[in-house]
Formats: sequence, C-alpha cells, structure tokens
Amino acid sequence: MPSKTTLLLATLLAVPLLGIAQDAQTVTTATLLEEMTDLGRLAQWPKPAYRTLQFSSYDRRSTTSEAPGWFANADGFGGEPIPGFLKVLRPPAGGQAGLFLVAEAEGPGAIVRGWSAGMAGILRVYLDPPAAGSGDGQPVWQGPAYEFLARRSGQYCGQAGLKLDAKNAFSQEDADYLPIPFARGLRVTWEGKLNELHFYHLQVRLYQKGTAVRTFNPATDLRDAQELLKTAATRLTQPEAGAGERLPLEGALEPGRAWSWSPPAKGPGAVRELKLRLQGEPLDTVLRGCLLRISFDGSQRPQVEAPVGDFFASGPGVNPFSSLPFTVEPGGAMVCRFVMPYEKSVRIEVLNHTLIPARLTGSVFLSPWAWDESSLYFRAKWRADHDLLAGAGAIDLPYLLAIGKGVFAGCAAMIMNPTGVPTAGGNWWGEGDEKILVDGELRPSTFGTGSEDYFNYSWSRPDLFDHPYCGQPLDSGPDTAGYVSNHRFQVTDAIPFERSLAVCLELWAHNRTPGLSYARIAYHYARPGAIDDHRGLMPADLVVPPLPRREPKALGGATGARFLYADQMQPEAVGSRLESAPERLATRLKTDLWHAEKGGRLKLTLPLEKAGRLGLHLVAIHRPEGATVRLLLDGQPLAAADGKTEIPLRTRHVPRDLNVHFKPVPVAAGSRSLVLECVEPGPVGLDYFWIKTE
Repeated sequence: MPSKTTLLLATLLAVPLLGIAQDAQTVTTATLLEEMTDLGRLAQWPKPAYRTLQFSSYDRRSTTSEAPGWFANADGFGGEPIPGFLKVLRPPAGGQAGLFLVAEAEGPGAIVRGWSAGMAGILRVYLDPPAAGSGDGQPVWQGPAYEFLARRSGQYCGQAGLKLDAKNAFSQEDADYLPIPFARGLRVTWEGKLNELHFYHLQVRLYQKGTAVRTFNPATDLRDAQELLKTAATRLTQPEAGAGERLPLEGALEPGRAWSWSPPAKGPGAVRELKLRLQGEPLDTVLRGCLLRISFDGSQRPQVEAPVGDFFASGPGVNPFSSLPFTVEPGGAMVCRFVMPYEKSVRIEVLNHTLIPARLTGSVFLSPWAWDESSLYFRAKWRADHDLLAGAGAIDLPYLLAIGKGVFAGCAAMIMNPTGVPTAGGNWWGEGDEKILVDGELRPSTFGTGSEDYFNYSWSRPDLFDHPYCGQPLDSGPDTAGYVSNHRFQVTDAIPFERSLAVCLELWAHNRTPGLSYARIAYHYARPGAIDDHRGLMPADLVVPPLPRREPKALGGATGARFLYADQMQPEAVGSRLESAPERLATRLKTDLWHAEKGGRLKLTLPLEKAGRLGLHLVAIHRPEGATVRLLLDGQPLAAADGKTEIPLRTRHVPRDLNVHFKPVPVAAGSRSLVLECVEPGPVGLDYFWIKTE
C-alpha cells in the first residue's frame, strides 16, 4: 500500500500549534490519576493546555462530509478495502500476520483512554521512541491488543503486585482509562491478521511544546502511586461533592407555571452539587415535561436547558445509576456534581409544561470560586428529533455546534426505537460513528466506529450497566428495541477547543424503522460569549413518544422465525388466573398476564410444522416483583442459554420486555405440549414466543 498522509496526521498538521507551555507543573501518572476525579478542572481552561485526538479503526474511505464514503462502515470487522491504520509497515504475506502503525505522535502527551470490541493480535506500545531510522526501542507493552486497550489497568496493577480491583474504576465495560504519560512521543504498532477483528480506539492528549511530562514507568509508577490509585478508585466509584452546607430547594410546580431560585448572596461562586426530585404522576411525563433552566451572571439565554430527567442522563423516567458526575437514586432523587462556576449570580428555574401538578424538592451546594480569565461556564443543551425514519440511509445527527473557547465533557442519548425485530442483530439503532471536529477541522480528529463503541461497550448489547464515566441505565427491550438511554462523560479525555466545536453521531439503523425518536444532551464548558446552535425548547419537544403497536419481524437474529402469542396457543391456566392487560412496552400494547401462584401451571399448545432442532424464545415483561418460572416441553424442562431451568422474570427497578433464549432441543412435528410452571409467585406478562426449527 503506498504511503500517504493519514486523516489524523493531516488534522495535526492543519491545526496551529498551541505555543510554548507556561505551567511549570510536571505531568506524571500521579497527577493524571488526580485529574480522573477532579470535576472542578473541567470548569477551567486546562493548564497545561492540550489537544485530544483519537486514533481508531474507522473506515479510511471516510474523508470529508461531501466526499463519497463519508458513511462507510468497514471499521474493524476484517477484510476492509483500506486497512484501518495509519500505515502498513509490513504487508501480510503467505498467511503470515502483517505489521501496522496504530498511532504515532511527537512531543509530550498521554494515553487517556483505550477501547476495543475484541482486537486479536499483538500490540506494541513504545513511549519516547528513538529518532526515525534507529528502531522503536523497548515497548512498554507487548502483548494481546485487547488486554492493553480495555484491561491495561488490571494488567499493570497485577505486574506491580498491587491488589487493586481495577474493574469499574479504571476498566469500564470495553474501555480502560489508566493514564500512560510520555515525554517526547508515542508509537503504537499492531501485528495481526486483517481478516480478524481489530476494532480499536486510542485516545491521546498532546500537550503544548515544552510541557514537562514524566514518562510512564510500569515498574515504579503504580507502586509509588498505590495510595493515589486506591483514592482514585474510591472517588470514582463512591463520588462525593465534598463537605459543606446544602441549601434546601422546595416548591410547587403548577401546570404552565415556573419555579425559580437564586442564592441570597451575590458574587463569585460555584454550584458543586445540585440535587432534585420531582413528584407527580405519571412521573415519566413530569420528568420530561418539566424544563430545567440554569442561567449564570444574568444571561437571558440559559446556559443549561433540558428536561429535568434527561439533564441527569437517565431519561425517560427514573432509571438508577451511579457515575462520577451524576447519580440517580431508586427513590427518584437525582444528583449532579458537574461544577458550575459563576462570577456574580446563578438562577435555577423549572417550568412545568405539562398538565400535571408536580412538586420539587432538593438542595444545592455552593462553594467559593476565584473567577478569572480561565473560568468557564457549564453548559448543557438538550434536543430531540421525534418521528425520524431510521434505516433509510445514514445521517449525521448534531449533538453540539459551538463557536468560542471551551471544553467538551460528554453527552447522553435517549432513544425510542419502535422496531418489531426482537434481537439486537436487526433492531440496532446505533451502527453510526461519532465525529468530532475541533477548531475548524474539515476532517474529524475524533472519528469513531459505532455508537456503542463511543459509549464504551460493544456489539449493541442490551444489558444494563453503570460506571464512573459511562452507562446504559435504560434498555426496555426486547434487546435494543424500546426505550434506551446511553451516556459517556469525558474527564481526562475531555476535548478542549479554542475556536469551535462540532459533535455529531451518525444515526444508522439495521432496518427501516419509521417513528424513531432520538433525544440527546451535550455537556460542555465555555468562556463567556460563546454561542451554540441550540434553539429554545418548545412544549412539543418535551414529550415521551409512546411505543406504537408493532408486528414482530423475522429479521436479523430472528430471520426465519415464527411468532406466536399465548392467546393463540389454546391457553389453560391451572391453579392461577390469566387475563389480557394493557402494557406500554409490549408489541400489541397488551400482554397475556398470568397471575402465577406457586405450583400453578399455564398450559399451551405449540404447533410445529416440521421436525428438527427447535430454538424457542420467550419475550416477556420482567418486573421487580416478577415470578420465577420453569418451561416444560412435552414434560421436559427446557434450559435457558445459561443452563438454568428456573427463569426469574425479574428486574431490579423498572419493567423491561426481554428475551429469554432456550437451548435448542430435538422435536417431532405436530402439536407439542408447552407448560409454564410457577416456582416463585408473581405476575408474568407474556408478550410472545418466537421459534425456529432447523
């Protein structure tokens, strides 16, 4: 392959250098560990200043938005038309692995995030490599690529003899945030086969020329900083805003009316913690329909404008999770720890755009702040596009377009995906990539490989998770259908911009899906006078679009499936009661609700057209109080995918419409007996069965 300037290197050359560093502090592994939990640093222009870049396996046919290939999607599956690397160093030949350049940077910097969906092969990471032509030197890592990108904190802590559980603190889903500083440069190579998986992100800070950085030493840095490691792990997983007085917030939110609050004292300060709880029924409607607006220093254009629930990255509804900047508690209290400084004043306002009387309680924690030319206002702007036609071609959905000087600190997405396909393969909404352009770039310095990859997980998984910097607190199902909420907060991997910022995620669905709703919020900081593309929110925006009635579709992972509802299978409830009940998550907006008593049985008839191996799947409503059941086919218990025969139809918090997959079994054609047996009592909301016989 001919040598050529890559997208990322072109970006580096196109952006002016930031000048000579003025801050004398040496950047070390220890200082970067401290930054991981210091949300206050985001509220100031970074010192020493840096740029954030992302090296990734994005499709190299993507160049600029008006050129062919902008939405190309060969980005790590294998067999890409153009290898997804900076350079081919040694082409693969004779069945042997090739050697590829993953990342290269000159000057002081730090690796601040890695991610992979499963990268085979050998990764070699060289810090401060020798001059060109004299070899790469000794690698600080030589080993499995995935282990460095997604699990290096555990690997390095183990090598240093430290008993530190890095999972959830530094390693978060398929990403790892252990910082790796370097003084003079970085070079990363990959030796592997192009037909194997090689999805990767490597996020790097590049500091100003002259910034003092002490290069990472795996033999000593973590051992010397073990107390800092423990402290960082604790603060990441058990975050606090600090000690101080919380001022109470309380008020009635009458329909069409506003409630507001300002502190009694004027002058510089900062909101260190904002805690809100709304009460009203239905709560989902209240949390989306009550608009939070926060204005600093008398701005007539609030720096924060978002529905109360969605501001806390949990919407729609209350979906508990814990992260460094936000916590949503099961009882409905929502806490924000993003630091919000101001020079003279702050005003918090909530407007009730619903027809429902509501009540607000909470508190605000203020602290002193030395306002100066480096101070930044916190900004959070929410927007929604309802009734989109997904799957009719990829489009770029803007999260934020800003002009000014500031720092991007992350975002959250709230999706209503009304597909009838029951599996993530076929109903996935997020095949598209993130694209972040800084300071007038025409080619993104951050170009990703998929929406779930940006949010730190992979393969469109429907499981719920929460970590200090990322989470999926809501996925109502089945799989990635229904209501979904994802978030990622960028702290050490924050993206500074001096003149402008554009953040987009592609909307790219597996199949044509009309009526999809895509809401999102971007969190950033900016100097006074910055502007963005946010338009004021209208009441028509502030709705939770209901899931429509939809037909199950035999596409994706369900290709070739037949679908059966319980009321079509000659149901007979023994020792229990069966009825039809409304259910907003179910495909028909109702379920066959079985009030299961212990020992009760629900008998069904399963018609099979041919003999073979039967793959049977149950889509059912799971609830906190749901039953535990056993499923018997012709009197024999069926084992779920995990091997268990007792199936708890339960969730920790809110109801979900989920698949239960059973292991295939041999069957004869004809009418077969299918029985649900109650092991632990509770409601069982049956949506439908889907079957495949091979």
